[in-house]
Parts: sequence; C-alpha cells; structure tokens
Amino acid sequence: MIRRTCFLTILLSCWLGAIEQTRGGDAIIDAAAFATLQQAADAIPQSGGVLKIPPGTYELSEPLHIKTGDTRIEGSGTATHLVNKNEEGKPAILIEHPDWVGKKVPSADRLWRVNLANFRVTGNEHSGAGIEARYIEEILVQGVSSSYHGGDGLRLHFCYEDPRVSDCLFTYNKRCGVSIEGCHDIIVSANQFEENQDGLHCIDSFNLTMSGNNLDDHLGDGVVIENTYGSVVASNMIEECQGWAIVLDRDCYGITLSANVIAHEFTGGIDLRDAHGCAISANTFTIVKQVGVAVRKESGSITISANNFSDTWVGNDENGKPLRKRDPVPSKTEPNPNEAAGILLEDCTAVVISGNLFSGLAGEAVRQEGDCTKVLVHGNGLQELETN
Repeated sequence: MIRRTCFLTILLSCWLGAIEQTRGGDAIIDAAAFATLQQAADAIPQSGGVLKIPPGTYELSEPLHIKTGDTRIEGSGTATHLVNKNEEGKPAILIEHPDWVGKKVPSADRLWRVNLANFRVTGNEHSGAGIEARYIEEILVQGVSSSYHGGDGLRLHFCYEDPRVSDCLFTYNKRCGVSIEGCHDIIVSANQFEENQDGLHCIDSFNLTMSGNNLDDHLGDGVVIENTYGSVVASNMIEECQGWAIVLDRDCYGITLSANVIAHEFTGGIDLRDAHGCAISANTFTIVKQVGVAVRKESGSITISANNFSDTWVGNDENGKPLRKRDPVPSKTEPNPNEAAGILLEDCTAVVISGNLFSGLAGEAVRQEGDCTKVLVHGNGLQELETN
C-alpha cells in the first residue's frame, strides 16, 4: 500500500530547512546547509541547540562566535577541521555573550553549559587562541584537537563554575596548551599535551583537579599554577620539559602533587616558588636535571615524602654484575645523560623530608642554601650505584 504524504508536511519541512526542532523545542543545526559556519551558529535559538559540523575543511578569517548557552558544537572527529586564517591575534572560536564582548560580565548574565566536541582546530603563528571562552559557566571541551596556534590551544577566561576539559589533544601552540584564569572546581583529565610553550597554566583559580594527562617535550614548563588554592595534580606523565615539570607560585596553598612520573626534565622537577601547606608525595623523579624538588624562600609548611629520585640504572645482570646505565655519551643538551638530582632547600622554613629514596644522584640528596629553619629530614634512603 502506498502512503500519501500531506502536502502541508512537505511544505513545512522545506521551510524549516536545516533546523530540526527537537521535542524540547531546541534546535539541531546542520552547518552544511549554510553559506558560512557563522550563519549556522547564528541560527541557534536563544534557548540553545546543537550545531553539527560535517567532515570538511572550514577556513575562518574572523572568530566563529558562539553566542548562546545550552549549546553543543559537534564535529565528526578530526575530519571536521577548522583552520584559523586570521593573522591579527584573534581566536578561531570565541564563546562569549553577544552583549558583553570584551567586557566583564555580571554573574547573572553569563552563558551556561556550552559543550565543544569532536573536531580539529588549527591556526598559525600570528593567530590567537584556538578556542577562547569568556565568562562561560559549566563549559565542557571534550575530544577536541587544537594545534599550531599563535596563542593558547584553549583559553578559559573566568569560566568560573565547573569547567571541564577531557580527552583532548593540545600540540605545537606558541603559548599554552591550556590557559585557565579565574576558574573554580576545574577538571583537566585524560588529555595529551605536546611541544607547546608551556603545557598548562592555572592562574588566580580554585580547586584544580588535574589527573591522567600526558605532557611531553614542552619548550618551557609543563604545569604552572599561581595564586590557586586547594588543588591536586596527580597521576600525570610529565616528560622532557626544557623548564620545570611543575611550578607553584604567587601564594599557592593547600595543593597536593602526587603519583606523577616526572621524567627527564632539563631544568628541574617541581619548583615551589611561593607555596604553602603543600604535599609532594609518591612521585617518581627519573633523570631530572639540576633539581628534583626546589623549596624556595617564599615557601613553607611543606611535606616531601615517599618519592623516588633516580637515574637510569636497571639492576644487575644474571651474573650479579651491574648493568650499564643509559648511554653516557654527552650531547649538546646533556653533558651528563644520567644526571639525577635531589632536593634543594633555599632560605625556607617548616619542611619535612621523610621516606624518600635517592638513588644514583649526581649530587647531594638534600642540599640547603641560605638560612633554612624548622627542617626535619628523617627516614630517607640513599643508594650509591656501581656501574660498569
């Protein structure tokens, strides 16, 4: 039997075009039906919706401005590729209330619940951030690849309530992979960062949870946290930063750095420049150059416990003779490829160093400079290694 289709239904469908009304009244927008991505984004109603961007390369000369809350921007994986052609320092994607561009937004007027997922965005050395979000509450960035920008891969500016970044890739950005400023209850998990200037900045914020990320080959530092309270950086792999793996500065307090593998850093492992009431525990520092952990003059009330500081020694062979370490031949970047460093205390106060193992270090396990007071060093192990 052939079913008849109502002419009115056909007419209505054509009139709606690329906007599919959902049961809740929001919209699903197909970007392919519009001349530009901005036109497609502008079609999202104020109540929110989903902008679906199909596979393809989309060149942007001005930022793609997302102006609505309760909105999801969804690509088709890395086959959806947004390319920022702007060379005036502008971002590829700007998420900001349309009435508050460049201004400070009252809390009552901020956009809520914007989600970006499953696409790739790239820029150039003169472009701005890949994605810049300003005063967006409960933002979620997931499964996004952001690379080659003149600015940050992702910049969150006073996205105060519950920002979340997960399963993303941030690579080859001239500034940070992720830059966080003025945020609260932050999740950064299961992302990969490679060869940005710095991996992540968290500035003037509260309650960062950073776990399960992989950071490699940064030209500066891995993780920089400033003026931030009550946070945890745990179970991350941080390798081969030209600077420090982790830096705490400007009145940080109540932060735990634990169970990270900090490997082959060229300047040092953890630098406590201005940190208080912090715990450094159960981390592995392997062939970390110059300094494993530094506690500076402005820091205090620090515990450093159950960490392992080691070089590349891998044990004895079947005959009980020591195995060779890593190739000892010097290079331009490493006069001593096996160099492993311990702890530096610099004019600091109230530090406990307990239960750590220092194995095959090039210098002292714990070195003090200046007037260090109220320091307890107790129950640590020291292993001097014999090599072929």
